[in-house]
Amino acid sequence: MRISPLWLVGVFLTNIVMIEGAELEALPKPVISGGMPLMEALAKRASGRKFADKQLSRQELSNLLWAAFGVNRPDGRRTAPSARNIQEITLYVSLQEGVFVYEASQHSLRKVLAEDIRALTGTQPLAGKAPVNIIFVADKSKVNWSSSTSNQIDYPSVDSGFIGQNIYLFCAAHGMSTVFRGLVDRNSLGKKLQLPKNQFVTFVQSVGFPETQK
Repeated sequence: MRISPLWLVGVFLTNIVMIEGAELEALPKPVISGGMPLMEALAKRASGRKFADKQLSRQELSNLLWAAFGVNRPDGRRTAPSARNIQEITLYVSLQEGVFVYEASQHSLRKVLAEDIRALTGTQPLAGKAPVNIIFVADKSKVNWSSSTSNQIDYPSVDSGFIGQNIYLFCAAHGMSTVFRGLVDRNSLGKKLQLPKNQFVTFVQSVGFPETQK
């Protein structure tokens, strides 16, 4: 049977959306039901630093990113809290095939680099071996830095921690390994990502399957 080229183009475009001129890859709809009971996930929560040579499927990545900081209400609020709902953290996802920004409102990935920079996301060798490195990027223009409250509390670090714990619990519930990392050359990584002056890297979290799992 001869397949029309136009039909093939149509099928390809069903997984692509556009936002402000940028091409996005729509992720599969996240699975948000079932799973491990919370108390069991808390009991299993741990840091893991050895990863199997196995990439996450797009469905697994979809579920992970939604759990981390996806939209869970019609008003645009997220699975992790942020002070005054400023949502100053953006997740950059470093994979073997490149670096993507997680666009939560569309639950999509926007490619920003077409190279593997996983080894640059940390000073430890594990960074280059983890299938996924989630880079937490804060936008300080969204925080009222002049207020006395903002001077006393480091909102980006606290909010990164909320997201990081979501990732920990997701990984515990799905048999994955993860570790939240502060040993990062933030200036070099920020330059590689071409971050504007108002944005900076806070932390990086590595995710993958345990080394013993084949």
